[in-house]
Amino acid sequence: MRVRRPGFHGRSIRATIAPMSVVAARSPVARPDVPDLLARARAIAELARERAQQTEVERRVGEDMIERMREMDLFHVMRPQAYGGFEYGFDVFSEIVAAVASGCGSTGWVYGLLASHQWLIACFAREAQDEVWQDRDALATGSYAPVGQAVAVDGGYRLSGAGSFCSGCDNAQWQFLGGMIPQPDGAAKPGFFLVRSADCTIDDNWHTMGLAGTGSKTIVARDVFVPTHRTVAFAALSDASAPGMLAHPNPLYRQSFLAVLPIAIVSPVLGMAEGALADFLAMAGMRTTRGAVAGGNRRMAELTTVQMRVAEASALIDAARLLMARDLAEALASATRGEPISIEVRLRNRRDQAFCVRLLLQAIDALFLAAGGQGLFLDQPLQRTWRDAHAAASHISLNWDSTGSMYGQSLLGLEPKGQY
Repeated sequence: MRVRRPGFHGRSIRATIAPMSVVAARSPVARPDVPDLLARARAIAELARERAQQTEVERRVGEDMIERMREMDLFHVMRPQAYGGFEYGFDVFSEIVAAVASGCGSTGWVYGLLASHQWLIACFAREAQDEVWQDRDALATGSYAPVGQAVAVDGGYRLSGAGSFCSGCDNAQWQFLGGMIPQPDGAAKPGFFLVRSADCTIDDNWHTMGLAGTGSKTIVARDVFVPTHRTVAFAALSDASAPGMLAHPNPLYRQSFLAVLPIAIVSPVLGMAEGALADFLAMAGMRTTRGAVAGGNRRMAELTTVQMRVAEASALIDAARLLMARDLAEALASATRGEPISIEVRLRNRRDQAFCVRLLLQAIDALFLAAGGQGLFLDQPLQRTWRDAHAAASHISLNWDSTGSMYGQSLLGLEPKGQY
């Protein structure tokens, strides 16, 4: 059962306050410090670890797990303070996501997207934010590819289309559907349509070898009305000129979205790698080898090859973490100075998002191979982490060939082809 928040007493906000007064209706929310939030995330990770196999079998994160995260206010990390959020940056957010994902990759992946989309909602017009956050617990997920087709009508658009790979769609009350937004004076522009989940249907087609518990199904909209204030063009998000980006005073919301938002799917892989290293160290500390080739009856921890693999994995994880931190810090610094982030930095951040995942995959691969036959058993978390991480790396936003070539084109003086 959902826990009611103080001050609402089960009444509808719409019924008790005037329109556009959602901000005024919020009572102050105590802002937990970062160590407290990380402790909450680690508690979720322990529970997620216990349920990882169940989550994989059910092909979604359970609603009870989502409710635990709600109770711990983990979805409020990047929500604006005016709507009861904490306004922490992507640096803190990435640490929390990694902590959750260290227990279960699918749970961390879904949490990262649902929590980061609180930031994305804040980029929309004030009317859209008020509409979504009338329900303090509202969550949104989505599909970014602009496949939806819309027709302009009075007050908005009629949208139809199917958005695939919509992670956590079972857990969300709202959906971001990518589509083409009609323009009165030219060609349609790609962007987001923010749609109620109740106005869509779910095509349950998510049967995969990795990240099975993310429930990344297809969301289908058929002639759904979307008011104008619930749309935003990708271009406005890229140059930080979207309505909410201009309205919120915190520079957190004035960052080019592809320079920072993909960290929501990089951070889970970081957590997976850290969890894999911890699992491997625990196994190596207790296991005695039996194979004659490797030297039977020797402690696994005494093998030089094992020692080298854990050193390699830890170095790769550190390298990815440092690269992520550098890129996020520079993006925020530009916004804080009131300067638009340069195309060069936007391209570099896109390159690094994919490269970090490449480094983390190398770390997980090294540990998985060093584990030998014991790592193959389905009750061993290492094999699930290996599958989940490789599934994450197949995401088009993390594809090294596409992002690497895009950055290389820029270095070679060519027009980059891709999204940045």
